[in-house]
Formats: sequence, C-alpha cells, structure tokens
Amino acid sequence: MAASGVKFGTSGARGRVTDMTDRVCFAYTMGFLQYLRRGGRLAGGGDVGIAGDYRASSGRIMTACAAAVRAAGCRPRNFGRIPTPALAAHGIARGMPTLMVTGSHIPDDRNGIKFNLPTGEILKDDEAGIRAQTVDLPDDAFAADGSLAAAPSLPPAESAALEAYVSRYLAFFPRDWLAGLRVGVYEHSSVARDAFHAVLTGLGATVTRLGRADAFIPVDTEAIRPEDVDLAKAWAAEGDFDALVSADGDGDRPLVADADGHWLRGDIAGILCARELGAAGVVTPVSSNTAVERCGWFDAVLRTRIGSPYVIAGMQTLRERGLAPVVGYEANGGFLIETDIARDGRRLPALPTRDAVIVAVAILGAARRRGLSVAALTAELPPRATYSDRIKDFPSELSAGRLAAFATGDAAADRAAAAAVFGPAFGEVAAVDHTDGVRMTFASGEIAHLRPSGNAPELRAYTEADSARRARDMNRTCMEILNGWRT
Repeated sequence: MAASGVKFGTSGARGRVTDMTDRVCFAYTMGFLQYLRRGGRLAGGGDVGIAGDYRASSGRIMTACAAAVRAAGCRPRNFGRIPTPALAAHGIARGMPTLMVTGSHIPDDRNGIKFNLPTGEILKDDEAGIRAQTVDLPDDAFAADGSLAAAPSLPPAESAALEAYVSRYLAFFPRDWLAGLRVGVYEHSSVARDAFHAVLTGLGATVTRLGRADAFIPVDTEAIRPEDVDLAKAWAAEGDFDALVSADGDGDRPLVADADGHWLRGDIAGILCARELGAAGVVTPVSSNTAVERCGWFDAVLRTRIGSPYVIAGMQTLRERGLAPVVGYEANGGFLIETDIARDGRRLPALPTRDAVIVAVAILGAARRRGLSVAALTAELPPRATYSDRIKDFPSELSAGRLAAFATGDAAADRAAAAAVFGPAFGEVAAVDHTDGVRMTFASGEIAHLRPSGNAPELRAYTEADSARRARDMNRTCMEILNGWRT
C-alpha cells in the first residue's frame, strides 16, 4: 500500500491507473480474501463476484482480481459492467463476497476497487483488518512492470445480478407506478443506464435515452459539471419531459432534474426519497442539508462523518434502538436502506449500500401519486439550499495543514481563527464542528464546511443558506479563499 500510492479512501482502495498495476490489484484482492477466510466468511472453492464500470482500465483490473480469486482457491464470477448496488445486492442475497472495480465519479486516469462482504459493504473495522494482512505473492506471477505474466482471462459475463436488480424494483412498486410520465435518461458512460431504462419502462414511464457516450465521462453528482447543467436545461427546453434522471459512473449516486432541467441536490433528493419510503429513522453525513431536521418528517435524524461506511454504522445504531424503517443518504444522493420496507403486501429488501435507481423511482412515483411536479414536491421542504465545489490537485498534506488552524482543541480559539479568515465575508462564527473537516456555522445560520476528499487530492467546500443564490455566492467566496491557500 505504501509503495504503490494506492490507498483506502471513503469508498474502497483508489489510486492512479498507472499505480494500480495487476500486481497491486492482485495483492489488494488477496488481502481482502485472506481477511474473509480468517473470519470464517469465505470457504475454499467459494464464489466471489466481480463487476466493473466503463473506464478503459476496469477490464484489466477485473482480470487481475479474478486471477487473485483463483490463486486463493476460489471461483471468480464475472457479472459484467453493472451498477455497484446491483452487484452488492446479488452478493448479499447469495451470501457471496463481491468486488466492484470503479473509480465512481473521479477522472478516467484513476480507478479503484470497492469490497463487499457477504453481508454488504466493508466498514472501517473491516478496512483495518484488510490492511493488517500479510500477503505472499507468487514469485513468477508478474512481469517487471507489474503486469500478470500469464495470459489473463475473465470468466464469461453473467446477467443474473443485473436481472435481479431490475426485478427488485419491478416486484416492489405497482406496475403503473410511473404510468404517463415522460422521463429523459442521461446515459453518458454510467453502468446504470440500461438498468434505468428497464426499471422506468417496466413501471410505465415513457423513456427517452439521451447523451450516451462510449468514452468515460466523470459525472460527479455532488459537484455537477457546468456542461451537465447546460445539457439538462437544453434537453428540458427541447423535449417534453416531466423529469430527467442519471447517475454517476458506477450507478450508486443519482441525479434527478425537474421539468425545467434543474438538477436536485443529492441531499434534497435523499429527503424526498426517505419520505416516500416511510422512513422513521434517517442517517446522513454532517455535510447534508439541515432541511432534514427542519422538515419534521422523521422520528430520528443521526449525523455522521462523510462516507458510506459511517452512514451504515449510523443506520445500525438506529436499528438497534428499535426504529424501522431506517434509511440513509449522502450529499451525493446515494441512498441506503438498512431495514426491509413493506408496502401493500410487497417487500423491498434492505440494501445497505449506495443506490441511485431507488431515488429516481421513489421521487417520480411520489410526484405522480400526489399529482405534483417534481419542482412542487421539492418546494414542500423548508427553504434551505446547499452548494458544493472542489479544488482539484490540492495536496492532502496542504489541506490538513491549513485546516489544522481551525482545529486546535480550544473551541474559542477555533471560532476566532475561523472568524479571522471567513468572518469578513460571512460574519460572526457561532460554532465550529469537527465531525469531518471543519464545519462553521455563522450567527446568521449560514454554514461553510471545508473537507479534503477521501478519494482524490481535492479540497471540497460545502455551503448552506436560505437561498440557492446565497449558497452559491458563499461557495464562490470559499473557493477564492481556498485558492489563495496554494501560495
């Protein structure tokens, strides 16, 4: 891990494609499998599921992972290029560990491996267990450049995982759940594009496929690219859509736009989805919109650090308190279900990993059921807006050093330090929260939250205010301040 530069982030092991050699990916996979076997969760000869996204490097990495599975005495099963939640759900249903080769939303020159236990995502304790493994690599297995010495191969792709994922939603929602709705699916290079089409049409919607791409496009649902904003508005103006939907590269983070082509923020979409599913307990990271507490729709709201492992741990906490249904979501829109959800004699099984399709289906169905537009449904929330952006190629060490000035352990000193930098723009600092990064709440009730990315050398800024314009203006100011930190 130290030598390669490929490290665990918030969503598995990630790094530059040039660093993720076959040897490195083989070693990570072996570490994961050893950890499972020592914990009694994988037997010799057992199945291990593998899937990937559409990045140019994903096929090679999937092949290296399959080679490691064989070397560990197990059977690799190739489920093809499918959404991360489809792979995870299939593994959970069959008690099978799985590996998803994906870099999610980050650029094509980076990739990653996301590990799932037979029961779902690895948590931080599992990550520590994988890190602790000592892996002995075969001496003759790799060439000098780290590539596999023998001609590698993947087993033939199976369709079972994707088919089960689509059936998951067609079996739970009524067949006319989306009848009469006209939906545009922004496909780009997302592995969720075929699943979206199958589920939406299966539930009665008329679907138009838009923007399909062969080359990988790094669509980030948390920091939406200007070109994706423009595309949505153009499609809305040219077409006759009730909504637009999309997802990131591996299909676990959704995008939902109203009839005018305005993409909903992921933490707003999460609230609407949780409401439609009848959630009693909701878990979300500290960066999410405070409308979730202000709306009063849920019995309990628990805040965590950013990252699905922390959200999953929080959901387990609420479940253990006796709450049900319990769900979670992140600011990127990824939605997690901790407990089964029952409705009209149907059951939606728990899926404690990020999912995108459920968000689109729940929100569009809620709008149709209530005779409202997506925009009108959103307007029922308290007027609270968030905005986020990031500075790329911002070294992690520089981020840590700069943010340390606001995390001294002395609350008064932290407020004073924050006020000295951000006070001239935003006013008095009422509180500084260190749950994850530095989150400043100002006397006005406005919020600015700074945090290094766990997946790439980026520094993110999240802002929250009573209007979208103010949140955006605050974020622009934050970007100017942070850019000044480079010198």
